[in-house]
Amino acid sequence: MTDIISQLKALKLHGMADCYVELQSQGASGATASMASSVWLLRHLLEAESTDRAIRSIRYQINAARFPTHRHLVGFDFSQSKVDKSLIDQLASMAFTDAAQNVVLVGGSGTGKTHLATALGVAGIQQYGKRVRFYSAVELVNTLEREKAAGKQGRLALGLMQIDLVVLDELGYLPFSQAGGGIAISLAIQTL
Repeated sequence: MTDIISQLKALKLHGMADCYVELQSQGASGATASMASSVWLLRHLLEAESTDRAIRSIRYQINAARFPTHRHLVGFDFSQSKVDKSLIDQLASMAFTDAAQNVVLVGGSGTGKTHLATALGVAGIQQYGKRVRFYSAVELVNTLEREKAAGKQGRLALGLMQIDLVVLDELGYLPFSQAGGGIAISLAIQTL
């Protein structure tokens, strides 16, 4: 009985949880087979609702992350790269996000940095419920420039404070405007 009540409360169905306790106490004196089948049905409906909410949450978080492509660690060919698989597996545990540590993937063009960063972000969402946001460096700087021009400095930074993992891609590949470079340096200094 407490299992059903805790599931109802976890789904924020507090009125149903209170009512369930009341109905259980009323039906306790004349418990029948129909009451047992009702409990069975309710348990399965609660499990289905919990599963559906988890799937919808993952789908929403994947879309909100704005990954350029959907990647998984399974799809990365470690035999063709000098990447330490055990280190990537350790990073996939997302412990570095709990410790508020930065991870920098360094390598030449075409070495799989974007694939790995995206796959780590996807794993964080799917396995640990992390909130992730993917930006190219140019996209982030342009967004900051637009924010500054609109007189709304700090809004993006406040939004990013709610994110567990920010993936910043293509740092150093494309040139910034003079103002954009200043914004990027300012942002980097403020986050240190």
